[in-house]
Amino acid sequence: MNTLTALTVLDLASVVIFALSGALVASRAQLDIVGFAFVACLTAVGGGTVRDVLLNRHPVFWIESPSYILWATGAAVVIFFTAHLLESRMKWVIWLDSFALAVAVPAGVAAALETGQHPVIVVLMGMATGSLGGLMRDVVCNEVPLVLKQGELYISCAMAGAIGTLIAMTAGLELTTALLICAGTTWALRAGSIAFGWHLPVYKSRPPRQ
Repeated sequence: MNTLTALTVLDLASVVIFALSGALVASRAQLDIVGFAFVACLTAVGGGTVRDVLLNRHPVFWIESPSYILWATGAAVVIFFTAHLLESRMKWVIWLDSFALAVAVPAGVAAALETGQHPVIVVLMGMATGSLGGLMRDVVCNEVPLVLKQGELYISCAMAGAIGTLIAMTAGLELTTALLICAGTTWALRAGSIAFGWHLPVYKSRPPRQ
């Protein structure tokens, strides 16, 4: 699988999964169907849009292929009519977001690799693509952003996955395998944080010395 094909597949998967999570957050905010579509599309394409703008990729992926917006809108409509069937929508949001993160990070990595970026930029684009859509979703819907929730692994999962891709390619593995390692590493760490409470040490303030 070449870089462009991998990027197309990953972008579509991340758009659909992020759109589902965005629509579920919209259901918690009790928005109308247009609000569902707006939040779903914002979540679905937000990270990829920032990525493409920063990498100077023209046109932005969803402008080049508007079908991404149609997929995201379709996901929003499905959730609008079925969200009431879910017992714990926030739990669904968290787990869907973990899968979307695991797909979006390799999408960002693939986009940076396609344009021949420095390894540092490759890692940053993976992190941005994976986290910014969800951050926009939570801010717009007045939720505590998952990416900033105290004591949870999130952006560090994206960083670890992106770095894993570079290590795998340095070791001579082909692109598809390296991106699978990226996705697996990202999701395993995020899932561990959700299920088992894995986290990094958090800052604790101390009184000033006298």
